[in-house]
This record gives sequence, C-alpha cells and structure tokens, in this order.
Amino acid sequence: MKRVLGFIFAVVFVCGLSLGIFRFGVLSAGAESEKSPKTPAEAATMQGSAPLNQPPLNASRAAREEKAIQDARRQQLAEKEAAMAAKEVELKKLGEKLDAQIKSFDDSKRRLDDSLKTQKKAQDEKRKKMIAFFKKMKAEQAGQLMNKLDENTVITMLDQMDTKTVIKLVPFLSQPRVLKWINENLKGA
Repeated sequence: MKRVLGFIFAVVFVCGLSLGIFRFGVLSAGAESEKSPKTPAEAATMQGSAPLNQPPLNASRAAREEKAIQDARRQQLAEKEAAMAAKEVELKKLGEKLDAQIKSFDDSKRRLDDSLKTQKKAQDEKRKKMIAFFKKMKAEQAGQLMNKLDENTVITMLDQMDTKTVIKLVPFLSQPRVLKWINENLKGA
C-alpha cells in the first residue's frame, strides 16, 4: 500500500515538475523575445499594447487551472486510496475466514485419522484373536471351519499365521485355496 502511494505521489510530482518546466520554458522564451522585438507587433507588445492576434497572458487564470487540475488529481488519488483500503480490509477478512476453514478442516482430518487408527487397531485385535482361536483348535477342525469361509479371508489368515500352524492346516484345507495361496506368495516374493 505504501509503495503504491509513493509511486502515485512520484508520478504526480514528475507531472507537476514537467508542467512547470514546460511553462518556464515558454515564459522564458517569451521573455527572450521581449528583449529583442523582431516584428512591429512585438515592438507594440513591449510598449504595453497587446498584439492584434494574441489575448493577454493571464497568469492568475493559469495558476487557478493548474490548481484545479492538481486538486482533481488529489481527489482521484484519495478515492483510489480509499478503494484500495476497502479492498485490503475485505481481503484481510477473507484471509481470516480461509484460515478458520483450514483450521477446521485440519481438526476434522485429525479426528478422522484418529478414528481410522482406532478402528484398524480394533480390527487387528479381532484378527489376532481369531488366528489364535484357529491355532488352539485341532488342525482337522480348524481346516473344516476355514473351508467354510470365503477364499480371500482364508488366504489372509494363512498369511498371518506362523509356518508351523500352516503346515498343520494345509492337509485339511481345500487344495485349490492352498494352491492359490502358494501362487500369490510366490508371485509376491
């Protein structure tokens, strides 16, 4: 904001300076021509009478016009500054609103992650209990029960069991399931 205002004031200053130099050059050129009249009209101007085709130069009117232009520019700058200040306030409010929403989303994400971890932990506990259950059973009974379960569940359970238990269960499991489990383990290795 300060940079923009500084730039605007610099532009106004340079414009005003340029206008003043231009006028100074016109006035000094006019002053030089007054020193040495080249035409009869100029000679008449030097003696106090106005030339036939030029109106008299009115310095106060020019100063008033310049002041009016500068006042209009100042008014425009003030309006732009007020508009920029309003936009800045609006952007600040939007930024605060976005920050609050981000914080809310982060909190929701953290709660969801915690809930998922809790659910996964509970599932893992249940799976471990079931595997322990099948390990404690006789191999023939465990094999009969596992044959009644869906194929993916049985393969997952076999992956999680130790080698001794799997060796005991394999003779009592459906052979296509055992072959599928072996193929998957060989491909994954």
